[in-house]
Amino acid sequence: MPQRADVTRGRATAGPASWPEQEDEAADASFKRLSREEAAALREKDPPISPWRVVAAQAALGGVLALAGWLLTGRNEVAWSLLYGAAIVVVPGALMARGMTSRLSSTAPAVSAVSVLLWESVKIVFSVAMLVIANRVVQPLVWPALLVGLVLCIKVYAVALLWRGRRTS
Repeated sequence: MPQRADVTRGRATAGPASWPEQEDEAADASFKRLSREEAAALREKDPPISPWRVVAAQAALGGVLALAGWLLTGRNEVAWSLLYGAAIVVVPGALMARGMTSRLSSTAPAVSAVSVLLWESVKIVFSVAMLVIANRVVQPLVWPALLVGLVLCIKVYAVALLWRGRRTS
């Protein structure tokens, strides 16, 4: 998209020259700082979801999947592969939850932002490392079962958003 110079604010903006700049000014004017009581009321109305609750739901789903896989196929390697696929989501998620709920990560907004990036990086690296060593950990490994366990446990994040949406409506 072509950029044009905004001489009133000294910065470049993206988009056609016909977009009104009053939208930004109206948004800035409508911003209102909340008082302590208003912020507490908003937190009570829309409480955050505990990351530990999400990790626990993922772990429970992984256990149910492993049991169902064993009951349906009668093969231990399918159950272990499903369980390891769930562990690829649960273990790094627990590491990130631990890091994000520490006191250090909630000291200042800038520290919180860096903490999110750091712990998300740790989570990704740990997940990839677990995938790389999967064939050595689970013998014999059933890749389709591992991937089913992994994908279904990742979907718990979407279910957590639905939990939150159901509570607020």
